[in-house]
Amino acid sequence: MTDIILEGGRALIGTEFVETSLLVSGTDIARIDASRGRARLAIDARNLLVLPGIVDLHGDAFERQMMPRAGVDFPIDVALADSDRQAISNGITTVFHATTCSWEPGLRSADNARSLMEAIERQRPQFAADTRLHLRHETYNLDAEAEISQWLSEGRVDLFAFNDHMDGVVADISNPRKRNRMVERTGLSSEDFDRLVGRVIARAADVPASVSRLAAVARAAEVQMLSHDDATPAMRTDYRAMGATIAEFPINEETARAAASHGDAIVYGAPNVVRGGSHTGWTKASDMIEKGLCSVLASDYYYPAQLLAAFRLAADDVLPLAQAWHLVSAGPARATGLTDRGILAEGRRADILLIDDSVKLRPRLIAVISGGKLVHLTDATRLLTAVAAPHEAVVAA
Repeated sequence: MTDIILEGGRALIGTEFVETSLLVSGTDIARIDASRGRARLAIDARNLLVLPGIVDLHGDAFERQMMPRAGVDFPIDVALADSDRQAISNGITTVFHATTCSWEPGLRSADNARSLMEAIERQRPQFAADTRLHLRHETYNLDAEAEISQWLSEGRVDLFAFNDHMDGVVADISNPRKRNRMVERTGLSSEDFDRLVGRVIARAADVPASVSRLAAVARAAEVQMLSHDDATPAMRTDYRAMGATIAEFPINEETARAAASHGDAIVYGAPNVVRGGSHTGWTKASDMIEKGLCSVLASDYYYPAQLLAAFRLAADDVLPLAQAWHLVSAGPARATGLTDRGILAEGRRADILLIDDSVKLRPRLIAVISGGKLVHLTDATRLLTAVAAPHEAVVAA
């Protein structure tokens, strides 16, 4: 791999921005306050921010590449390749594809989850971002328990979340717009969808025991667990007791405080910050952040959101940029057990972003280094020396 020197940027070192130069060698940051030496590629980082790459522990925007319109499917390999380019071009160097494994047929079915997992495993060497699987298990999908247990035991799942959207499904059935969207996603007729929901609900009594068994398998496999949309402190307590120490989108402040009091990681959606509130009308993420009740911001359904959210928090005086950036880098890295990334330090993985912050609220990504490779460049005038060997290609976008 080509050694890379980043010269003269304002780098986030610890909690401070320091004007310095960074040397990348192999996959890691070799030196801070470095000189060019024999580096074969130098990038002028003057007047740019140098930040650790974004870690996205929950992003499902890839679904739009798979099904851009209801009933319109594209091959999974094409969708994942495009999603990788989108993630990288928005500064996401570690991406957990949040893959739903539901009782529904169609886009979020167990069959589709299996195909996605296999495609990620097959294409992983081709991706610019470090790409991992976040399996979102709909707890009423009882028929998938055995297969999911096998995936967990085989180490094929990187994050495992417990989702229960059944109450929402039942409530939305009476809303024509939401009902049509759900039915179209499954590919069923309206009557068949109703019959399916009835059969699934009839097995509600079996759900708690299934959740408990799956949590035990995940603990044995040392897979990090999350609970999704916790509604009460008691619900958070129950999931924590099973080993789920990440609270994803707790829906009220009381539950978020219960999570924080036990040191749980608390995840909110970055689109919530960018838009100024939740699209569901639930908790406002910036309020939770201001109260110290959020440790991670995820892209959720929109890849540009993490980058934009950090700068929005700083512009709104909710947090200084250094702390806001922690929510999209060091925070999610720590929550997912990735101790080799999330900060700029010698010996850490070289996931690095160069950002032009000259326009308020509109950060412009100039370059992305992922795992020591220059994988995205929007301003070739920043190159100070020729690139290295032809086979070490630079992907410009």
